[in-house]
Amino acid sequence: MNLLATALALLAAYLVGSLSFAVLVSRVMGLADPRSYGSRNPGATNVLRSGNRAAAVITLALDALKGYVPVLLCLVYGPRFGLGETAAAFVGLAAFLGHLWPVFFRFRGGKGVATAAGVLMALNPWLGVAVLASWGLIAFFFRYSSLASLVAAVFAPFYQALIWGLEPAILAIVGMSLLLIWRHEGNIRKLLAGTEGKLGQKTAAGHAGHAALHPREQAPTRPHGHGKHRKGSH
Repeated sequence: MNLLATALALLAAYLVGSLSFAVLVSRVMGLADPRSYGSRNPGATNVLRSGNRAAAVITLALDALKGYVPVLLCLVYGPRFGLGETAAAFVGLAAFLGHLWPVFFRFRGGKGVATAAGVLMALNPWLGVAVLASWGLIAFFFRYSSLASLVAAVFAPFYQALIWGLEPAILAIVGMSLLLIWRHEGNIRKLLAGTEGKLGQKTAAGHAGHAALHPREQAPTRPHGHGKHRKGSH
């Protein structure tokens, strides 16, 4: 294995992962910072709470791509530099870590669900489909994104082990799964308490933040006595 090429690939993946698209897309589309409302998590689910579905979909796609693209590039071009599938799996883990602790955003990142899904789709499309199907079923029946993410995180390494075997890449998959569960600690508590927000539920704070970003000019106040007949001296 080429250590220099591996180190550069890991660093590049981490930097790509550090692009917090929830924040960037919200800024471009004139929305409040997703770290200021709802779950305060810079991810697609929280952006959806702003009420802007287009922003949420764009965020979801870009977060998934920043996990998918580095792994795909490593799989396609890595062999000429001595990088194989194991290196590609850890490149995916590096992108995932960038999302969790982004260097460009003071290490305040999201939970990494979409980015992890992108990594899995690049490593093994069938594994990615199986995990996404698990997420979709739980989300459809229970309407909790966090619960769906936790179930998908638990199932991912088991799917890999039971269907495709204990390949070295499973270490990176287990790492992502454990970190995903850890990042959802607060959601687990809310689920147990029955206070977790459901998919598509709007947050008033998100709209308040949007209004704060785009204050409207208030109509000038009429002076007292405007329009009233003033008595003149005769």
